[in-house]
Amino acid sequence: MSPLRMIFLALAIWGAIHPMYHFVSYMVTTGEGFGGLIDAWYVNASTTGLVWDLTIAAITLTVWILAECVSRRAWVGLVAIPATFLIGVSCGLPLYLFLRSRPVT
Repeated sequence: MSPLRMIFLALAIWGAIHPMYHFVSYMVTTGEGFGGLIDAWYVNASTTGLVWDLTIAAITLTVWILAECVSRRAWVGLVAIPATFLIGVSCGLPLYLFLRSRPVT
């Protein structure tokens, strides 16, 4: 595996673990669950702006993944779409780059 692919994989793993640690910690601490976490995302204009920023980035990434997977017929890249929306762009983007950069056989 090339060094660049290892970096993409490491970033995808970090992008999955680090944000989820904070999300789960918040939910356990407050006891409000997932609904409380979503409410916290809209507590002020700063967090609302960040949510919209990440939502637009996630949608853009999804359109790009779909376009490339269809044109390249590399369907494994579609795995990055649920990773993007269930974990975050911090996992979905490096995961897609990792999958996209694999050698063609």
